[in-house]
Amino acid sequence: MDKKDIYEHLARIYLDASSQNKKKKKKLSKKFKFFFFISALLIIGLGGRLINNQIKDKSLNSQIALVFSPDVVKINFNFNPARKEIYSISLNKLDLRDFRQIEFSCRKANYNDTVSLRIEFVNSFNEKDAVYLRDIPYKWQNYQIGLYEFKKISDWSNMTLLSFIIEEWNAKAKKDVIYLDNIRLVR
Repeated sequence: MDKKDIYEHLARIYLDASSQNKKKKKKLSKKFKFFFFISALLIIGLGGRLINNQIKDKSLNSQIALVFSPDVVKINFNFNPARKEIYSISLNKLDLRDFRQIEFSCRKANYNDTVSLRIEFVNSFNEKDAVYLRDIPYKWQNYQIGLYEFKKISDWSNMTLLSFIIEEWNAKAKKDVIYLDNIRLVR
């Protein structure tokens, strides 16, 4: 073998090796692209499924509320001429059979006063029932009262009135203010 043959032989080995490396790189890049594509599909599929489940869970756990008063209601009582002070909401024969509870926030203005609040429902058959909240706090407090607690009301399909009542015999001071906020019925 002469020099020329040795160079050609070495060149062939080098070129064959480099072409094989290129083929391996192409195979690796094809495998990488395929792996990346499958991974992306799995991530998108699982991510979409998780988001869909979260949306379903939120929709099942969300509450439907009928808001009566978006603003703060002020019941200013002065028992010199009157025996009770009432804030009423006309329900106009509203069907409340699908609702579970009434919710609202409440507080009193005078720190030293002791006040109880009466919540009363009336239906079109003149059935009435009330629940008392004793010792309304000075700071805002959220209340949730189940409609099942109004035991004397047998028909919730034609409700006419919701009242918040402060009675003279349930207040220590003769003058004070009670604030109600976010009055709503929740399903």
